[in-house]
Amino acid sequence: MKLLIIRHGDPDYSIDSLTERGDREAELLASYLHREQERTGTAIDAFYLSPLGRAQRTASFTLEKLGRTGETLPWLREFDAKVRVCEDPELQAGIPQYPGVTAKTRLAWDILPSYLKDRPDYYDPIDWRRTEVCRLSDMEEKFDLVTKGLDELLAKWGCVRDGRFYRVERESHATLAFFCHFGLECVLLSHLIGVSPFALWHGTVALPTSMTLLHTEEREQGLASFRMAYFGSMPHFAESGHEPSFHARFCECFGDDTRH
Repeated sequence: MKLLIIRHGDPDYSIDSLTERGDREAELLASYLHREQERTGTAIDAFYLSPLGRAQRTASFTLEKLGRTGETLPWLREFDAKVRVCEDPELQAGIPQYPGVTAKTRLAWDILPSYLKDRPDYYDPIDWRRTEVCRLSDMEEKFDLVTKGLDELLAKWGCVRDGRFYRVERESHATLAFFCHFGLECVLLSHLIGVSPFALWHGTVALPTSMTLLHTEEREQGLASFRMAYFGSMPHFAESGHEPSFHARFCECFGDDTRH
């Protein structure tokens, strides 16, 4: 089984859709996936979509190009766990300040390096659940809701969660495509490959319309793991000569005139 995780195109968050550039990115992606289907003679078996507008619009270009439909799953929405109370002054300082945004509505995974640098527990695959951010947010509850939805879906395709791996009840070469969001993608990967979501949120970046591919590896009969073949791949940009948009990145150097 293969899982293809696709981030939405360049977003216009004010209307929960795409910018003009995002539409072009989604068109390039759709054309690439269509060419790959023609080249390999294989098709994506199922499409699963976030309910949010920016992911729905991104997917619409591919679904129309391939003549397919997708299923919307509520747990694929952007991971929006919020810090409820910043009673810890160090954590208060470690959460970015945005105009008009209160402590109660700040994303639990948007944390500054100055706070994380001396706290290795956030990067531990188990201890991240015991961190101050988890204690003061609904992050753990929402993480478990997402991973429960993923495991229930995979079970329908014959892969049943068994400890850290998956019991193969029905062999499958199916490819499942997910149109979703970067924050949510990190939750899926955290669960599938057994790393802290904080390590992924702060150590990786999946740019708009980038693709991440995982496949099952049944090294021992009946027991499979998911292995990541590639992360944040953008062959549709390389082919077209277009530059990917910057969303999800911050400035390379602090003095740069880019996103801070």
